[in-house]
Amino acid sequence: MTSFRVLLVVLGSTVLVYTVMAVANEGVNLFATTLPALADFGWPGQFHLDFATYLLLSGLWVAWRHQFSTNGILLGILASLLGIIFLSVYLLVAISKANGNISEVLLGQQPPNQGS
Repeated sequence: MTSFRVLLVVLGSTVLVYTVMAVANEGVNLFATTLPALADFGWPGQFHLDFATYLLLSGLWVAWRHQFSTNGILLGILASLLGIIFLSVYLLVAISKANGNISEVLLGQQPPNQGS
C-alpha cells in the first residue's frame, strides 16, 4: 500500500505542476483546444473523448461510493472536473480512513444489511 500511496503523490503532483504551467502559458481555455479536436474526429479528439469518459466514470464511482448523497455528488463532480489532482488526494484520504482495507477503499462504508 505504501507504493500505491507514493504513486498517488507522484501522479497528483506531476499533473498539478503541469496544469499550473499550462494555465500560466495558455490561460484557462481548455475547451478552446478540446472541442475543435473532438469535432475533427482525429486521434487528438479520440484521446480527449476517451479521457473525458474516464473522468465521468471516476466521478460516478466517487458519488456511488458515497451512496449518491449530496456530499457524494459534489465529490463526484470534483472528481470529474479535476481528474487525478482530486482523485489522488481523495484516495489517500480514503486509504487513511480505511486503515489500508482495500475493500473499504473501493466500496466505501456500506450500510448494515437490513434483515436477511
